[in-house]
Order: sequence, then C-alpha cells, then structure tokens
Amino acid sequence: MSDFGNYGGGSMEAKKQQVMDQVRSELALANAQELINKINEKCFAKCVTKPGPKLSGGEQDCLSKCMDRYMEAWNIVSRTYINRVQRESQNAGGL
Repeated sequence: MSDFGNYGGGSMEAKKQQVMDQVRSELALANAQELINKINEKCFAKCVTKPGPKLSGGEQDCLSKCMDRYMEAWNIVSRTYINRVQRESQNAGGL
C-alpha cells in the first residue's frame, strides 16, 4: 500500500491546500473572463448602434458608463454571494 500523505515529499494537507489554491485561481480567472465577455457583449450592443472604423464620442462615453455600471453591479453581486456563502458555512459549522 502506498503512503499518499508523503507523496512528493509534502504532507497531504499541503497538497490539498495547493490544489484548492489552484482551483480558486482558475475560478477567479474564469470569472474575470466571463465579466469581460459580458461587458463586451452587453455594452457593445447597447452603445454601438452603427459600427464603423471609429467610435464616436457619445459611443465612448456610453461604453465607459456601461462598463462602470456593469462592473459595479458585478462586484455587489459577488460580495453578496461571498457573504452568503460565508454565513451559511458558519451556520453549518455550528450545527
């Protein structure tokens, strides 16, 4: 029988933490990519009515405001979700 706890010279807990950190990093990257894709999709559709070689001043202003609002909303939703998960985790631990 092999000893998984000493695999690679590290403890099992350290390996587990390393994997969890990697998963968190990949999730953060995926969320950032999704945010950028959604901003591009939604704000472009809303602000650029007649695509051309350059953006007009109004289109630039619209895109800037749209991106700011979208990111603000994304951050609010993210913080709320994280707080909820933390509360539920704490409540589950107290049972």
